[in-house]
Amino acid sequence: MFSIFLYGFLGSFLGFTLPSVLNITALKIRLNATKKEFTNFTLGVLLVVFIQVYISVYILEYFSTNTVLIAFLEKTGVLVLVLLSIYFYVQHKKEQKKTEIKTKNSFFTGVILSLLNMFAIPFFCTLVAILIAFNSFSFNTVSNFFFVVGAVFGTYSILLIYGKFAVVIKQKTGKFTNHINLFLCVLTAVFALCTLLKFVL
Repeated sequence: MFSIFLYGFLGSFLGFTLPSVLNITALKIRLNATKKEFTNFTLGVLLVVFIQVYISVYILEYFSTNTVLIAFLEKTGVLVLVLLSIYFYVQHKKEQKKTEIKTKNSFFTGVILSLLNMFAIPFFCTLVAILIAFNSFSFNTVSNFFFVVGAVFGTYSILLIYGKFAVVIKQKTGKFTNHINLFLCVLTAVFALCTLLKFVL
């Protein structure tokens, strides 16, 4: 169960590490508002992430008996990882544009921004499919629960880091962003290669 929790945690943590609207909004709220507003925003994000991850697991579980579909998702996962690697490399090469984001209700801001994150469900579906490919995930109530909780804690941890080191990140955003993008570029490329080798060997 710990390994399932860890997969969910690491997948979510790395998936949300890239500076995005969610992370930058969390950073700005922490800098310009109270700790309570930051906490409310985080809770809003986590509520939606919990639902998104559960939906992702349910989708894969529903189609788990369809071996052709699962195999297709596993191979699609390689393509997704390659595209992600290319995306992170492109982001590494160009500057992040800074945008001012105003918030009125931090909790609902977190909910709305998370709902607008259309990448979340495909990302977690791909992650679960890859875990299935390596026989590292089995569908049952306990496993599903630990994976979802791990993913929620992963998201919480990265938002907490953005909040805790808000001042430092603000001062060194360019350098920080470039290093993170390059790291994620290499990481997703390695995952894509490992998954591809599974089908070749």
